[in-house]
Amino acid sequence: MDLFVATLTLRPYVFAFLALFLLAGSADLGWRRTLGFAGCLWPVAWLAEFSSTRIGVPFGLYQYTGLTRGRELYIANVPLMDSLSFTFLAYASFCLARAVLAGRGTRRWVTAAMTGVFMMALDVVIDPLAVRGDRWFLGHLFTYAEPGIYFGVPLSNFAGWVIVGAVGAGLYLSFVSSVAGRRTWPGVALYYVVLGFNLAMTMQIGERILAGVGASVHVAVALIVMYLHRNPGAMALGEESRGIQRV
Repeated sequence: MDLFVATLTLRPYVFAFLALFLLAGSADLGWRRTLGFAGCLWPVAWLAEFSSTRIGVPFGLYQYTGLTRGRELYIANVPLMDSLSFTFLAYASFCLARAVLAGRGTRRWVTAAMTGVFMMALDVVIDPLAVRGDRWFLGHLFTYAEPGIYFGVPLSNFAGWVIVGAVGAGLYLSFVSSVAGRRTWPGVALYYVVLGFNLAMTMQIGERILAGVGASVHVAVALIVMYLHRNPGAMALGEESRGIQRV
């Protein structure tokens, strides 16, 4: 219990985002499905991190420094808060995907894949900032075996985020009878709150080019989202058009 309290005090921003995820999820999916979503995402994320620190799949090879051992909870060599973060990141991305695809009767795999892509778009800002954790309150949490070409992050990492988001969301969708929830806007708001926090921290440590690139990527994402939302006929991947009925 002491270590849990220490984790909470060391990473309050993570638990604030988790609380927003639970509130948004309960208003959207209900408590049971929200916990089910987290229960699908977290094991996938933890396993991906555990695997990546040993064989480099799917994020690329990296190692946690262990500098916060004794100050926060770890499961094996992975800090709990790191794998837990994927739950609210994936949920926010899942809401954005559903908002874009609403009314299209889209196949579930498309929703899952789009969730992974939107989550990866967040990581365009998140991981380069995390690599520079020694310059803000995250701390020097991990290091890549070989620094990547994108602000020190290997491109394999972004592929890994797509895979984790898509697999986790797909796993959740395989258990539920409907993709729809009651409302997606709180989750979409969470997506942009997380983005805003990371862009603000990127600016605070003086990485203006990184912040500019990240903001530009998300302006492009927002324009694509707006176009697809306003033009339902832009994606012809509907189940109904293929004679497939939902369960």
